[in-house]
Amino acid sequence: MKNYKLKIGALLSSAIMMVAVSCSDDFLDVPATGQLAEAQLTTLAGLEASLIAAYSQVNGRANRLASPSNWVWGSIRGGEANKGTDPGDFSTINPIQRFEVNAASGDVGAKWNGAYEGIARCNNVLRLMLNRGEDVTDADAAGISAQARFLRAHYYFQLKRDYGDTPYVDETVDYGSGLEEVSNNQDLYPFIEADLQYAVENLPATQSQVGRVNSWAAKSMLAKVYLYQGKFSQAKGLFDDIIANGVTSNGLKYGLVAYYDDMFRGANDNHQESVWAYQAAANTGSVNNANPEFDLNFPYNGGPGGCCGFFQPSFSFVNAFRTDANGLPYIDGSYNDAGKAVKSDMGIQSDAAFTPDAGNLDPRLDHSVGRRGIPYLDWQDHPGAAWIRNQPNGGPYAPKKYVYQVAEIGSYQDGSSWTPGYTGINFMIIRFADVLLMAAEAEIEAGSLEKAREYVNMVRTRAMNSELKRDDGTAAANYKVGLYNSAWTDAATARKAVRLERMLELGQEGHRFYDLVRWDTVQEELDRYLAYDGSILVAALGGAKFTDKHRFVPIPQDQIDLVGSDVLIQNPGF
Repeated sequence: MKNYKLKIGALLSSAIMMVAVSCSDDFLDVPATGQLAEAQLTTLAGLEASLIAAYSQVNGRANRLASPSNWVWGSIRGGEANKGTDPGDFSTINPIQRFEVNAASGDVGAKWNGAYEGIARCNNVLRLMLNRGEDVTDADAAGISAQARFLRAHYYFQLKRDYGDTPYVDETVDYGSGLEEVSNNQDLYPFIEADLQYAVENLPATQSQVGRVNSWAAKSMLAKVYLYQGKFSQAKGLFDDIIANGVTSNGLKYGLVAYYDDMFRGANDNHQESVWAYQAAANTGSVNNANPEFDLNFPYNGGPGGCCGFFQPSFSFVNAFRTDANGLPYIDGSYNDAGKAVKSDMGIQSDAAFTPDAGNLDPRLDHSVGRRGIPYLDWQDHPGAAWIRNQPNGGPYAPKKYVYQVAEIGSYQDGSSWTPGYTGINFMIIRFADVLLMAAEAEIEAGSLEKAREYVNMVRTRAMNSELKRDDGTAAANYKVGLYNSAWTDAATARKAVRLERMLELGQEGHRFYDLVRWDTVQEELDRYLAYDGSILVAALGGAKFTDKHRFVPIPQDQIDLVGSDVLIQNPGF
């Protein structure tokens, strides 16, 4: 049998070690210390423990590029950020951001391995369920299976968006029973939909433990999967129900957190906007229980983390927050034009004078990006170059979302590892603003442009009420946010408004590249981004070019080598 390494075999000691011995040597057959027999794992406690293992894989477990934050795959590829820091540090990201990656590149398999590890754990739960113990009721079985199938759908959806179709393996297939012959020649979406529909029908509206998914999270994920396939009417039906009736796992009616930054604070975890988040915890004895993918993504040489200057917001992303005299964004994409681009301190040392931008800005900019002279959470005003590792390579900006405050040190920040940059702040995979903006898309395609405008204005009203203040109570910049007060009568214009709103609201949260691909605007948008940012950050992005084959990441070459190109079919162009 081939040494198949898709990470989809039976994990968690679900099989008992068998040693071939003669009948007279039975006394030598001693079980391995700490090993669990299947009979133990099929009890209710055993199944719950196996399910927790499936949940625990969601954050990638120290695989920075396997997390659903998708800071590289969604935000860097989407032009919201560049790798930043020094060009030689974690250089395997360089070809990803330049769209020069190939099937043998070092990080191509990161999401693959992380997702299939999660799928293996879900399949293990479902396989154990086939011989469940007598203490497992039908209700227990349905609830556990629904959670496992939701998680399996999540992992396959991650794979679908990055690699296209990949091998589909469920609990009925294992090593030695055809696993190594499974091809990637089937559309994953029907399987993902089936798992999510089962979850919708079998999950409760609330859970006794807030970290567990509920039926509303399943409906939200299913609606998102419909949206990605252009099934707008099915998506709209679910979104209508979710917006009207949805609640969090701990029973809070879905709604927007009043102040934008408050949703990223650990003390507010599992708030009314959190549709589904992975539960992060600090100081548990393992930083893998925290946010293990963000340890590099802090300002350099001061402030939180103390390292390492990765994930620097792009100039194009910052410029998108410019607003006009009515407080509206430039939905025509002209925000990079001379006279609109946000004034930056690129190339200016921190001891040199700098006059911050005085034009109209959306305050979500300063909750998302660290800019010189603007308060950086409760640390201090961002000092500029003093906190930037390599300005010519990454630019003058620092990431800000999911960064811990001084007030959170020791509680929602973990100081037990090589860097204090691990946090116990939950990462939201789906939040209610995301739901509203996806619903707005579905309404546009249904011809309900005014309903779409209503949803967008709900999001913008929160932005209007989220001005960043200095200690003396004054605004940190010239903030001006307006609502869309004129009726939307043109679908094409409405689409542009919703699409830019998604970047402003959800920026740096890993959505952008996937949105561009599903909207089929990826070539146009990335051409604009690479031309503008590449002219400033020449060493990092100069000459980079997006081509259509990079809509998907190549199937990892080592996986093809293991099973053969007749089993795993490489994506076109690679």
